[in-house]
Amino acid sequence: MKQFIYLLCVISVISCGEKKEKIEETTLEKAHRIHDAVITIDTHNDINVKNFVDSVNYSQRLDNQVNLPKMKEGGLDVTWLIVYTGQDTLTDDGGYAKAKENAMSKFEAIHKLCEEIAPEEIELALTSADVQRIVGAGKKAAMIGVENAYPIGTDLTQFKTYHDLGARYISLAHNGHSQFSDSNTGEADDVWLHNGLSDLGKQAVVEMNKLGIMIDVSHPSKEAMKQMIALSKAPIIASHSSARALCDHSRNLDDEQLMMMKENGGVVQTVAFSSYLNTEKHDARAAYMKSIYEKVADSLDIAWYERSQFSSLSDADKEAFMENYPKVLKIGKELVVNKSDAPEAVNVSDFVDHIDYMVKLIGIDYVGISSDFDGGGGIEGWNDASETFNVTLELVERGYSEEDIAKLWGGNLMRVLDQVQEIAKKMGES
Repeated sequence: MKQFIYLLCVISVISCGEKKEKIEETTLEKAHRIHDAVITIDTHNDINVKNFVDSVNYSQRLDNQVNLPKMKEGGLDVTWLIVYTGQDTLTDDGGYAKAKENAMSKFEAIHKLCEEIAPEEIELALTSADVQRIVGAGKKAAMIGVENAYPIGTDLTQFKTYHDLGARYISLAHNGHSQFSDSNTGEADDVWLHNGLSDLGKQAVVEMNKLGIMIDVSHPSKEAMKQMIALSKAPIIASHSSARALCDHSRNLDDEQLMMMKENGGVVQTVAFSSYLNTEKHDARAAYMKSIYEKVADSLDIAWYERSQFSSLSDADKEAFMENYPKVLKIGKELVVNKSDAPEAVNVSDFVDHIDYMVKLIGIDYVGISSDFDGGGGIEGWNDASETFNVTLELVERGYSEEDIAKLWGGNLMRVLDQVQEIAKKMGES
């Protein structure tokens, strides 16, 4: 009998101990548990085709911000790899041809990574079901977004070509007005080409709806966005934009635009881009770092440019700059770690301030997360894919639940993709 009573006591103590353990789960432990449980999706990562060859590729821990080793270290499950092309002339067919070649080289690079270089580690996803299956199998997923429809030229059938190659969102403009849409950059001089969308752009909206391609409004003008929402039968996305109320930049969405996104049923992917999050902190830090980066670049015999100069560079100079950019930044940041006079960098807290603001204004169902890595993005605490967990930790510290975090980390975006594809299916059946 005593043994039996003793056994009951032991079981009771163990049981109580287990309950106590659960009650005393630390914030860090909770964040790790949630981060491991949810599917994490970053909707905007630029690429350099030089990192997609047999000798140098994403299976290696490169100096760039996103690659497979860094995704594994940070627990990033899905990367949207971007087919980006800069804006060129609208009067020269040669410009379109050159841009098309650039875009196709990036599509090919992404397919090569998934099908030849590392098919056991990463797979191309075309639907939310693909994402679930791929991540469930222990692999990383790649998805494709197109930043600037300029390479399509005036041939609307190319939208289907892009869709067949895997594109699941497309932006109709970038920095500069395109043949389809005005750009947010028109705000600088109040000069507009179409006062929103061109007739071709309006046709493009219909075409993307039919194909099941999400329409991305991160770079087009506010008026173009309004017209896209009015024309689109499906929800739209902003693949990498933040809240203009907190940072007055034309790349961000103001409260009116945010409310329009909610009414449309779309999603705004908050972007970890320093100058779109906190202008004052960014400018102070950038001014301090300017000479340091220049010295680092000079010591490495690398040409260095201000972002304002970027649009005037040749394609070769742009490519060389973007290849060297992360290397220079990494060395420069290491040099100032212990400098007491260095202004504070824009950080994960500033980033989540924007998430907080938008969630309070439009609701948890309409906000998501993006980095713009390898395209200028990156902040202190989330400077590459290996630091992805820090975003989840900040969200947990601010009281977001696992359900909320799952929505922010990609659930909302996948809901929009599902709706866009379902609407396309119905349009095809009618």
